[in-house]
Amino acid sequence: MTTVPGAFAPPARVLLGPGPSDVHPRVLAALAAPLVGHLDPVFVAMMEEVKSLLRFVFATENALTIPISGTGSAGMEACVVNLVEPGDEVVVGVNGVFGTRLAEVATRAGATVTRVEAPWGRVVRAEQVEAALRNCRQPKLVALIHAETSTGAWQPLEDAARLAHDHGALFLADCVTSLAGAPVEIDRWGIDAAYSGTQKCLSCPPGLSPITFGPRAVEALRRRKTPVQSWYLDLTLLERYWGEERVYHHTAPISMNYALREALRLVAEEGLAARFARHRANHEALAAGLASLGLAFASEEGHRLPMLNAVTVPDGMDEARVRRRLLDAHGIEIGGGLGPMKGRVWRIGLMGESSRRAHVLLLLSALEDALRAEGHRVAAGAALAAAQAAYAA
Repeated sequence: MTTVPGAFAPPARVLLGPGPSDVHPRVLAALAAPLVGHLDPVFVAMMEEVKSLLRFVFATENALTIPISGTGSAGMEACVVNLVEPGDEVVVGVNGVFGTRLAEVATRAGATVTRVEAPWGRVVRAEQVEAALRNCRQPKLVALIHAETSTGAWQPLEDAARLAHDHGALFLADCVTSLAGAPVEIDRWGIDAAYSGTQKCLSCPPGLSPITFGPRAVEALRRRKTPVQSWYLDLTLLERYWGEERVYHHTAPISMNYALREALRLVAEEGLAARFARHRANHEALAAGLASLGLAFASEEGHRLPMLNAVTVPDGMDEARVRRRLLDAHGIEIGGGLGPMKGRVWRIGLMGESSRRAHVLLLLSALEDALRAEGHRVAAGAALAAAQAAYAA
């Protein structure tokens, strides 16, 4: 006989890792709203609101702007498999885990991939992209990670997008961590396609990936010579469900779309400029506090994300033990490093609902305690004082 477990009661956490972020009570309430069918007229009307709100956040007029049913990685794969055909030449910037993943996805789609490498924590230079394009016979796509979550590097996009177009290629941007936390200007920057995720600065549970395709990307989709590799992620089918036809493709995650709509409403109510300023102010206060603790950033100066802070672990310190103390003693989650940065950095997320002054001060106080427990010499209260001074500046 099967033993039925008791009710699951997750502990309350302050989510300050690389995602997911904290979720507003209004978004949680939306998840609990009654279900309707995925072709119900009420749900269909709500789908139009979600599309409009996504255009606002992406700063675009692109008609094909929808949430893919899946996490940000599904958005990545959807963009690649819809734009790339076997034999196409693709240039990918690789300076962390997600650039590496993007190159892998493009390779699996049959592309001939040129990897433009930069050290982890640094950004890819425009001149590197230009050199790679000059070595291509007929490049189809250039792809860069706007916000490299594994390193905290903030990648400029405008020059690379211009270079891609100069060489007849499309430009794809990974905006999983940046969307709604830093400026993402799809139309103004000339980005042809982009994708994001719900669990970062949108502060919605993981499960949807907003994507947007501009006119050049849509034209490339229409002119394909081969079927899209993935049936589930085929935008020629998905746009018929999200467009005027409403042709059944799959059962959309109804409650997640409720939640995304409410999360987007919160973004619109705050305003993008105010939201970006909030993320920047909290990052600067955190940076001041970390400096007073003798901690340095692992990402390149001048290209540090405001919502994802990669912090170098002091030599000889057990970084996992510090994270565990923060979790067990203070209820705070931060992330560890990935790939070559495993054991070498902490990743501190200040995303969406998690980007709050109270959270910055709480974390600095808890981190002071955890560092002292590891034998790291810190001046009592210095981190809080430095952060408060940054807020007052």
